[in-house]
Amino acid sequence: MTARPKCTIHDHHYGWDNSLAPALEVESGETIEFEVVDSGGGQFTPASTSADVTALDFSKINPVTGPVYVHGAEPGDALQVEILEFRPSGFGWTAIIPGFGLLADEFSEPYLKLWNYTDTSAEFHHGIQVPVRPFPGTIGNAPAEAGHHSVVPPRAVGGNMDIRDLTAGSTLHLPVAVKGALFSVGDTHAAQGDGEVCGTAIESAMHITLRFTLKKAAKLRTPRFSTPGPVTAHIDQKGYQVTTGIGPDLYAAAQDATRNMIELMMAEYALSAQDAYLLCSVCADLRISEIVDAPNWLVGLYLPKSIFS
Repeated sequence: MTARPKCTIHDHHYGWDNSLAPALEVESGETIEFEVVDSGGGQFTPASTSADVTALDFSKINPVTGPVYVHGAEPGDALQVEILEFRPSGFGWTAIIPGFGLLADEFSEPYLKLWNYTDTSAEFHHGIQVPVRPFPGTIGNAPAEAGHHSVVPPRAVGGNMDIRDLTAGSTLHLPVAVKGALFSVGDTHAAQGDGEVCGTAIESAMHITLRFTLKKAAKLRTPRFSTPGPVTAHIDQKGYQVTTGIGPDLYAAAQDATRNMIELMMAEYALSAQDAYLLCSVCADLRISEIVDAPNWLVGLYLPKSIFS
């Protein structure tokens, strides 16, 4: 049973800054519910179109809810965050944003897909169902460095990590870099593949309930987490289509694996290049298969067959 939250926190901010006043102060062991705005800051609605992608106000991108001050937290400690529950909104979006994504040079036109989803699935279009598995794309503590810092890149204290396995039942440990930790969370996703290759997942506003426990003198260098049970059991029943990229550069190999999957999906499933790219982002997983046999490394992109009826 989910622990009863002390309260729901609604305050959100843009960027990391350890000088921000806490929105809430808590003790170790307390449970808090967060109201999380989607990564677009609520700029997309059910009436939005691809034209609205070019009108995005990027100063409102990736808001995070917080910060939360944890009493007793000091640099060198770790903050244990138990992810207890999600209450998804049921509405989400995925977009190709010009200049962003693994294949940004090849997908330069704005494109928007709107989703309505249930607790278990999101329909891409007739015959294609993506399993819903909520998680927070951005979750972390404030960095030690003074000033304003972008939310976009992940950091040693967490942040925009986009780890799709931080689902309900997972426990995350985050390094504490400043007094009070100053924890924030945002960028909730209804579904995402490992890699989030087009730059967006199924971006969706949600409520998320978390429990905090302070671990003194943990001296954790980077985040670590544990998950409850298999991480792909929800989609692997029918196997996968897998394309590869091979070469001396892992980034280029990941691009090649993604290009090859887009071509496969266009040929075998009659999808447009844009739709194939979006599907790769929300449900296909990039994996490093080999990184020791120099001079070439191998990356695979795993597309679950179960999404196709």
